[in-house]
This record gives sequence, structure tokens and C-alpha cells, in this order.
Amino acid sequence: MKTAIDHLFELIRLPSVSSLSNRPVIEYAEGVLHSVGWTTSRHPYQDSAGKEKINLIAAPPNQGVADKNADLAFFCHTDTVPFSADWVGALDPFIEGENLRGCGSCDVKGFLACLLAAASQISSERFADGVRIVLTADEEIGCIGAAHLIAADTIRPKRAVIGEPTSLQVARAGKGYCLAKVTVIGKEAHSAHPEMGASAIFAAARLVSAIEEFSKELAKERHDFFNPSFTAINVGTIRGGTAKNIVPGECEFLLEWRPIPGQAAGRVLEKVLEIAERLRKSDSRFDYHVATLRTQAGFETAEAASLVRRISEVTGKPSISIPFGSEASLLSAISDEVVVIGPGDMRSAHSDREFVPIPELDLAVDLVSRLMRRN
Repeated sequence: MKTAIDHLFELIRLPSVSSLSNRPVIEYAEGVLHSVGWTTSRHPYQDSAGKEKINLIAAPPNQGVADKNADLAFFCHTDTVPFSADWVGALDPFIEGENLRGCGSCDVKGFLACLLAAASQISSERFADGVRIVLTADEEIGCIGAAHLIAADTIRPKRAVIGEPTSLQVARAGKGYCLAKVTVIGKEAHSAHPEMGASAIFAAARLVSAIEEFSKELAKERHDFFNPSFTAINVGTIRGGTAKNIVPGECEFLLEWRPIPGQAAGRVLEKVLEIAERLRKSDSRFDYHVATLRTQAGFETAEAASLVRRISEVTGKPSISIPFGSEASLLSAISDEVVVIGPGDMRSAHSDREFVPIPELDLAVDLVSRLMRRN
């Protein structure tokens, strides 16, 4: 029987950045699960580039995979972020001390390896009723696979465990993730005659400055379970203009915000639109367009919830919050209890420093096994 380490070595060697089909990872997981009597159901779709993507739902022996009303579902995404071309060993995992290194080792193939190891070591009659494993595509570019499953009403878990690196602390609350592209429109002219045009960059600067002032006001709304305890707003990229001696006719920036639980995901966008309209009324040359790219609210499960208490009892660690987005935001709309947990630390992910501690893999297998088994 393969260990989580064995599975993780195999999984890391399978390229699965979001721009590729995740079929190889799905086929590997299916092979492991089928060998121990699990049944699976594929839910494919094509991404915006026409690439095949596959979501997978799996059920233990003697349980109906088509029954959408599961009790406990383990969600794990199958894609990774792109890795740098100079990370020559990204897909060549190795062990260094107590750490296993490689692309996806932490985010989040380590958790998938633990799911496969746990599912393989439990006898068929020992599984609790209503257990599912759900593997999703395109999490790293917007939780797209999970959104497909929810929109198609393919599964309704009462409780959901989402695999993400938390150093095996159960995260019962998380911020949401929202993104919008703001385009400010001006009018080009020779820079020697600025009165003939309207600078989109100057106009965008006024808008960005107003958003910054709003962010300071919004920071007064706090949720003390988080650090930072407020909705963070960020202008991540900005570009505009065509040449140094041309009044810029267009400027666009990406606006990102991470709402705290209880705050509407669209709150920031509504305020930005209000600010932009105010600027337009004060300057007839000001024009803009906003494209919403992603709006996911935060989530929060009560500390007294059965899933939170059970995991804390097993790990001996208190519950925490997470500042990053995850599929938990989507699952909280259809599940009574949602938590995020997994081996590894997100601070090593998305880089050539990525690793997962081997002792945490072992502990994660034990935790998942306990949750999957009958009491």
C-alpha cells in the first residue's frame, strides 16, 4: 500500500498548472480509488481556452456516488500556479531533512496525497455514511471548477473540509476574494498641447487616491478573528499611455479586495462606482468602465460546530482564520459547516521554496482517516 509520500512524489511529477488539462491528476486519483473499491463520477467542462477540465466526485464502497446529499465531503483542487522557468526541479520532488519539496507539494497536492492514502487504508465496512472526495479544477484562477459543480447542483454536503495549507490548524473562517478591472478613458493629444486632450492617467490617479481614502474608512470595520482585521484593498497593477509625449487616452488598473465575513462581497465595488460617478459629475471629460472579474464573500463557521470541535480534538490545536481566498467561500453557501485545513504553510507556496513537512503529511492522513471512519 502506497504512503502519502509515495502518492505525493507521483502527483508532483504530473504537470497541472491551470493552463493545462488536469486529466492526468484525475486519472491518477481514479486509479488509486478504484483499486480500493471507490466509485467515481466525472464532471468535465472546457475552460475559456478550450482545454478539457475535469471535476471528480468519489464515494467509498457501498455508497452511491450519485447521491448529492453527502454528510462530509473533502474538497481538493488539482491545479497549481505556474512556476518560474528557472525552477528546474519544480516537477522533480525530493526530500530534504523532514521536508518534501516540489511544485504543488504544499498547495495542494500534499493534501490530495493524504486523501488517497487515507481512503486506501480503511476497510470498506468502516466508512461513515455519506463520505465523499471531490477533486476540482481551476481553483487557482478563480475556483472555477467548484463553481461549475455548485451551479450544476451535483453535490450538497452538510459538512465540507477544504484542503489548503494551514499547518494542520483548522481554519473556521476566511476572507473572501474579489477582483475588478477599472478602465479610465481620456483623450489623446500632443503633450505640448494638453488642453486638446484629457489625461486618463491623471484621472485614474484621482480615482485611485479616492479609493485609498475609502480603504482607510473601511478599515474601521473590524473582525478581530483576523490579522489584518479589516477588508484589505489593493491596486495590484496599473498601466496606461502610449508614449512619453502623448496625453494618455486610457489607463487601467486591477482592483483587489478581500472582504471579512459578514461584509457583502460587492460593498467595495459599490463604493468605487459611487466615487467614479462623483468624479464624472465634477469633470465632464472623465469617463470609466468597470469589469467585475470575481466576487466571493468571506466565510465563517461557529467555533462550537461539530466539525471544528472534532478536528481541534484530534490535532490538539485551536481554530484559526485565514487571510487568503479558497473554495470555502463557495461551499459555505450550500453547507452547514465549512472548514479549511491541510499540511504545509501557505507562505512557502507559489514559489521555488515550496515544501510540505513530512510529519504533517503523516498527521493529516491520521486526521482524514478518523473523519472518514465510523465512530
